[in-house]
Amino acid sequence: MKLLPVPALVLALMLLSSAALADKSTAEQQLDAIMAEHWDYSLEESPTLATAVGVNDYNDRMPSDTRESQLKRLAAEQAFLRRVDDIDSESLSQAGRANLAIFKWVLEDSIGDYELNLSRIPFNTFSGFFMNALSASDSVAMSSVDDYEDYIARLSDIPRYFNENMNNMRAGIASGFVLPQIVIDGVLPTIQAQVKDDPEDSSFYEQFAEMSDRLSDADKARLRAQGRTVIRDKVLPAFAELATFLRDEYKASETVGAADLDEGADYYAFNIKRYTTLTDASANEIHQIGLGEVKRIRAEMDAIISELKFDGDFASFGKFLRTDPQFYASSKEQLLKEAAYIAKRIDYVMPGYFGKLPRQPYGIVPVPDEIAPNYTTGAYYGAPPGSRHGGAYWINTYALDQRPLYELPALTLHEAVPGHHHQNAISKELEDVPAFRRGLYFSAFGEGWGLYSEKLGVEMGIYETPYENFGRLSYEMWRACRLVVDTGLHSQGWTRQQAIDFFFNNTSLSEGNIRAEVDRYISWPGQALAYKLGELKIWELRRIAEHDLGDRFDLREFHDVVLGNGAVPLAMLEDIVLRWIESKM
Repeated sequence: MKLLPVPALVLALMLLSSAALADKSTAEQQLDAIMAEHWDYSLEESPTLATAVGVNDYNDRMPSDTRESQLKRLAAEQAFLRRVDDIDSESLSQAGRANLAIFKWVLEDSIGDYELNLSRIPFNTFSGFFMNALSASDSVAMSSVDDYEDYIARLSDIPRYFNENMNNMRAGIASGFVLPQIVIDGVLPTIQAQVKDDPEDSSFYEQFAEMSDRLSDADKARLRAQGRTVIRDKVLPAFAELATFLRDEYKASETVGAADLDEGADYYAFNIKRYTTLTDASANEIHQIGLGEVKRIRAEMDAIISELKFDGDFASFGKFLRTDPQFYASSKEQLLKEAAYIAKRIDYVMPGYFGKLPRQPYGIVPVPDEIAPNYTTGAYYGAPPGSRHGGAYWINTYALDQRPLYELPALTLHEAVPGHHHQNAISKELEDVPAFRRGLYFSAFGEGWGLYSEKLGVEMGIYETPYENFGRLSYEMWRACRLVVDTGLHSQGWTRQQAIDFFFNNTSLSEGNIRAEVDRYISWPGQALAYKLGELKIWELRRIAEHDLGDRFDLREFHDVVLGNGAVPLAMLEDIVLRWIESKM
């Protein structure tokens, strides 16, 4: 074998290295270009998404939801997927391979949605097209004439947007793919509540009631007049027509399970994958996991009842918690102040559990009156970077006798910090990642983290009484029951009453909360599975890290690693954490 002279060998190695780098650079550039193109395309196709992430180019319109536009989007998503499939993943960096995997997941999920034509069921008790309309001006600064003119144009577009969604629901009626009647009964009051005699009484007019001082008096008067007109002539009639359609024309299902629908089995299987990010989890397996978790948590709850020396069984203790006035706020203001106090106690100890804290603040906001009666106990709504307000931790102040104070610590840990606000704000502040990843949300990751945060509150010293710790366990039991109830409703023929009874027998949740939650699962198959399955995975990874690293385990660093890549599917999270563990060995 003839050896090359040393200078020639070095030159050859340099050329090979340069070629490899060029290939990698070309593959990275191709992927980056496709992801950027898809992001721009997504914002144009979803104007409300654009508004939510701080892009104001499409604030004058609502999305197009015709079947024709959906089929065009399906073809576009399939074309994007073919293009990324042509990229040589072996030539990508580790970060590039992560971007590719997440991007393909997003594309395949979107394609599955369009192929199943899920637009035939365009809302649930928690979200949907009419909720998009109600948040038409959210995240907009509303500080210029252009802002208000865009808002007026978007309001003018609501009738078209509603009609397209009603036509999709008519297609659902024709194909036997419809919402249950209990869901329609739940959302009708919210929709009917938008129909006002005076447009100035509408929540859509709030942006005109107090206008920016940057506007002249003449512009304010003109825009207010236009706002009143468009709300009176366009928006309010659109809600009235939607209410009439749902009440008089829509042929809802009298049963509650996804399995009862035409294509229902495929629909539920798709939703399990969508919300858990697990590709091999069956409904029956998840049901059994839930039963095991219910048994474990119930033993811990019974231990607290014994510790308190309560004279009675589990059901009696639950009734005591649901009915004793000591556990409930006497005013909306008291409930909000209690939540604020808990939130600030958590803020104080956050640096002891996290190395990186986000710049964006958050606040505590009551759930809007018009949706509160059929809304869950609390929620979190993020704000885009550069917004004039922070993230919003929503507290439901409707029906105070259904909002026990002993559950507030767990709720605050989940929705605010270190739960949804912390995780979402960290994600939005990620650097050197494609734009689509900063606002990306995988339910199993986000909700799993929220539930993990509730239990982390024990270590953080947030639960001050046995009742509050029982409230935490009740929340954990609530999520474990979801595994049983969601799969029971949608794959095993459970009735609504069976689901309600299962909650009553295993949690201390109030009657109002239980009924609202069960109706949410009926309307949103699969989503409720994300919480417990995501939390179990995070705890599994933490225990592996603690075991393998021993004294080298750093909880603050572990949390930063879990959150440091934004939202990811659970399999990818496992890979990230295992690689971190290996790097510390």
